[in-house]
Amino acid sequence: MFGGPKVKLTKDLFVRVKKYAEIAGYSSVDEFVVHALEKELSSVEEGASEEEIKKKLQGLGYIS
Repeated sequence: MFGGPKVKLTKDLFVRVKKYAEIAGYSSVDEFVVHALEKELSSVEEGASEEEIKKKLQGLGYIS
């Protein structure tokens, strides 16, 4: 599950993520990050065309 490419986080962000992962009962930071990304992606992808996804991502500030 976590054998793929690595993502680098700033030290501050890692500390914050680790704190909330522990509070929420995740077994690792990786598990928390994967769950958060899957949740975010599913909210963006729900039955949307590529153009609708782009508009949603722009609205969320992820792309310009």
